[in-house]
Amino acid sequence: GPEMPFLSVPKEVAVGTAMLGVAFAAGMLAGKRRKRYPSLGFRTPKSSKRIIEKSSPLWQYILDHSLREHPILKKLRLLTAEHPCGVMMVSCDQAQLMANLVKLIKAKKVIEIGVFTGYNTLNMALVLPDNGKVIACDINEDYVKTGKPLWKEARVEHKIDLRIKPAIQTLDELLASGEAETFDFAFIDADKESYNEYYEKCLRLIKKGGIIAIDNVLWGGRVLKPRKDDLETQSIHHLNEKLLRDARVNISMLPMGDGVTLAFKL
Repeated sequence: GPEMPFLSVPKEVAVGTAMLGVAFAAGMLAGKRRKRYPSLGFRTPKSSKRIIEKSSPLWQYILDHSLREHPILKKLRLLTAEHPCGVMMVSCDQAQLMANLVKLIKAKKVIEIGVFTGYNTLNMALVLPDNGKVIACDINEDYVKTGKPLWKEARVEHKIDLRIKPAIQTLDELLASGEAETFDFAFIDADKESYNEYYEKCLRLIKKGGIIAIDNVLWGGRVLKPRKDDLETQSIHHLNEKLLRDARVNISMLPMGDGVTLAFKL
């Protein structure tokens, strides 16, 4: 069906707005401050550092003058804010950038590793052409139940191929079925200890000129001094160092949310 119009919602993203305060403070303004959830196997540090503090008038100005949100995305964000693990949602400003990149490169095939309630899944599906596809990978179907009805409401359900199994298995299946170098875009936001493996497999699946977006690359600032017993931080830090020297890609690391690196395949 036709896409619904994107709306500018500057007043609705005010930090002080009671209804949105929880969603933005937890999900967008503080980055992804995850505790340990056994079903997903990853967490985010308790403290998340930002270049511009969430209480800053300058940060509010950025939101007021850049954030646009599809009405059904807003609906899903508010539902996710009420979820016990709602802080795991991708930051809204970052999701908007992902959608803009997907549209910019005229993507048709997208991989998402880590779906949660499906906010970013919906976000990307909305900008894909009618014959586009998001291969959405997660291991927890309960979380996705929040977003599924809204995928249908937004008339993009047919663009989303949800795979409930370990993402490595799905990526291997895609490679085995001859889909190497057929994807345009990948978004990685799942268990941190598997980041390098996700990256390597996505790099094989992505076309030249395609983009891999890797979330949580600043990990609340812990990457500055990774503890030897902190395998998650070590994994992110090692991948960050590897990406800097990786001649297969050009990169940009952005201080958005909890940090996101864009890797452009050469």
